[in-house]
Amino acid sequence: MAEIEIFPGRLELAQAAAEQFIGLAARAVASRGRFTVALAGGSTPRPVYSLLTTEAFAGRLDWSRVHIFWGDERCVSPDDPQSNYRMARETLLDAVGVPPGNIHRIRGEDDPRRAAAAYEQELREFFGHSAGFDLVLLGMGADGHTASLFPGLAAVTEGSRWVMAQYVEAVSMWRITLTPAAINAAENVTFIVSGADKAERLREVLEGPSRPEALPAQAIKPISGRLLWLVDEAAAASLTRRREENQRGW
Repeated sequence: MAEIEIFPGRLELAQAAAEQFIGLAARAVASRGRFTVALAGGSTPRPVYSLLTTEAFAGRLDWSRVHIFWGDERCVSPDDPQSNYRMARETLLDAVGVPPGNIHRIRGEDDPRRAAAAYEQELREFFGHSAGFDLVLLGMGADGHTASLFPGLAAVTEGSRWVMAQYVEAVSMWRITLTPAAINAAENVTFIVSGADKAERLREVLEGPSRPEALPAQAIKPISGRLLWLVDEAAAASLTRRREENQRGW
């Protein structure tokens, strides 16, 4: 069952997400010697990454033990303003000193299908039989998409491949994405959602009937891991199951 935590605003939301990141990372490094995370793109996680570079957070983690992956990528060059890799590099990676060999980016500048196949091969060589990320960070669009799992596209229901490339008509570009088969094998999956424009869709995803083909965020159901939704008040405004302000652990 999903857990939901609601925060007054975007700052508190970002602080909570950064705290969870550091806490999970420190425990993973202490117990297994490394921490593996798939980062989200888009605007919502940007303040989270910025917070992670501050001494209050960055100084609590041995970043040489962190392996960075991505949940999805736009098929553009790594220097393109739309690149998820570029956003993470500028807001986080350049500041905390993750070794280059620990940065596993999706090559969005290559042929999309070849790039997806290459990324899947890299993941399988790294993880083995199961894509067991310690943490997958996700956002959610106003249409219910997450990563680059968009409504009506085949990747939403993919059960064996870990990575797929698809042309997304809604955004008029190729995207490469982890599939639910990879995301749902993670130990922790955390959605970070903010803004009033997401409120009605969030209610449908969390409280409505199961329609993952139409609401891809519903396809994210970790097999044995923890599913956590961190949302701000604006995004939570339409939820009908709220019991009290800042309710935790539904």
